[in-house]
Amino acid sequence: MFGKVIKIFGDTIYVQNLAGKAETGVLGYHVVFNDANRQIVGEIENIDAEAVEILLIGEIINNTFIPGVIKKPNADAGCRIITKRELEYILGSQDYTNKNNVLIGESLTYPGFKITADINQLFANHFAVLGNTGSGKSCSVTRIIQNIFYYNDEVMPTKSHFVIFDVYGEYNHAFLGLNKLPNMGYKCYTTDTTGRVDGDIVKIPAYFLGVDELALLLNVDDPTIIPVIENTLRLVYIFNSQDEKTVKYKDYIIASRVMDILSSGKTANQLRDQIIAMLTKYNTKNINLDSTIKSPGYNRTFKQCLLIDNQGKMNAIDLVIDFLKDFTSFDLNSLDIVPNFVYTLDDLASALEFSLINEGVLNSNTQFDKLNKLKVRLNSIINSDYKKFFEFKDVISKNEYIKRFFSKNDGTPVQLVNMNLNYIDERMAKTLTKIYAKLFYNYVTSIKPRASFPIHMIIEEAHRYVKNDNDIEIIGYNIFDRITKEGRKYGIILGLITQRPSELSTTSISQCSNFIVLKLYYPDDLELIKKITANISENMINKVKTLRPGMALCFGNAFKVPLVASLGLPDPMPESTSVNLVDTWF
Repeated sequence: MFGKVIKIFGDTIYVQNLAGKAETGVLGYHVVFNDANRQIVGEIENIDAEAVEILLIGEIINNTFIPGVIKKPNADAGCRIITKRELEYILGSQDYTNKNNVLIGESLTYPGFKITADINQLFANHFAVLGNTGSGKSCSVTRIIQNIFYYNDEVMPTKSHFVIFDVYGEYNHAFLGLNKLPNMGYKCYTTDTTGRVDGDIVKIPAYFLGVDELALLLNVDDPTIIPVIENTLRLVYIFNSQDEKTVKYKDYIIASRVMDILSSGKTANQLRDQIIAMLTKYNTKNINLDSTIKSPGYNRTFKQCLLIDNQGKMNAIDLVIDFLKDFTSFDLNSLDIVPNFVYTLDDLASALEFSLINEGVLNSNTQFDKLNKLKVRLNSIINSDYKKFFEFKDVISKNEYIKRFFSKNDGTPVQLVNMNLNYIDERMAKTLTKIYAKLFYNYVTSIKPRASFPIHMIIEEAHRYVKNDNDIEIIGYNIFDRITKEGRKYGIILGLITQRPSELSTTSISQCSNFIVLKLYYPDDLELIKKITANISENMINKVKTLRPGMALCFGNAFKVPLVASLGLPDPMPESTSVNLVDTWF
């Protein structure tokens, strides 16, 4: 079929078509130019009766395909269809049961030819699965993960750790087969607090929440509030501690705030009511409503000193002030705050309420409103089923928590965890995903040796959570951006699944090294595909617009060249099928 080279234009070579007709069945086939000792690979892009248009894509050197061509073949170089053995250098080994390889699917260009990827090249890098609704994203992800676990009974990835953040509860039953394999396991967590859905209720101890996590949980939108949260955590520690220094600090805070109230200019009735309310909730053995205040000829309780006479005056106010002054000389720098102390959301709410006073905002409506929003948001969580997510019966370290997270209730390890987020609103789902992302990131970056506990976070509907938001302005960073920039070397890898890649964080998507792109037709999304890779042809982009469900354009570090594959159906399927209106209507 192939004759002599007619012309060379850039990376495109036009070869004489000896058949004299357009054989469209060979479009997309690979050819090899034998030029002296070189094997230069090209792909047939177009064909007519006179010439075959071939795009040069790489070379085969020492039985390895190297993308890119430095030197073009000579005009007298012979051209032939690639052999099956040579094709394996490009599309991947046909031995997908080897522990080094994972089956991706089947070539559309070469029916029956499997497409595989090197596990290190695919899963040691951040990746994205992109496609419109109904294109087969969930099925594709399920199939590839099943392929990791189900094709080699002799060598199993027992030390792998996958977490799927399952927005719609689609994957609950897709991986139950793992529990039937030796030394393998699958576990479901659910956000359904009624117990009707399979899986343990998501539980993360409230005391794991630091300043950043609380800012996310309480939807803080003003960076000036961050110091208030810091102080609130400090107050939680103070009010939960009983050592001598913290008791003195409690005394200092309570005394100082009562003095603030007394100097606020309010009426005697208002002062009395506010002081009584505060000392009822916050008190120590030294400062409480029953504390004795003494003076010559005078011996009464603190509460009795708040009595108001017929003229509406608090006659003993000077005695109260003198009593409180003894507690306001505490050295704040002498108090060491212990990190990682235990507290509940109720403890936090009490401390936050006290912060309304401790921040000295009684006469500042603006600041009071800001803090009161936090109070309202926190109380709304406490008074809802969401509170259950942050209740934990045991006192546990973060390291032990991670161990339990990736274990069954009997202690046996699991390799795949599904987080069913279907029963909570989008804001809480986003918050939980970020909290777990930070928890995993902090864990893998702290352990030795580096990357000894890899964690793969697969996030469905990633455009909802992995986006350009105000996290950087509020807490100073975006956890997903941090993971995509720094996490790979520690073994924490993101897998982003989305129908709207153009809405993802630009940093996160730019750090992905592998892409599986199912049908996409929105112009902004297609334009993004062009930007994030240098070797995608216009023909390939056009193919993406017309792909059938379950077919995908695959490109990146794990793929020698961009190629189109049929990924196949998983078994069992995720619960992601479209509604059957005929069955429903009729």
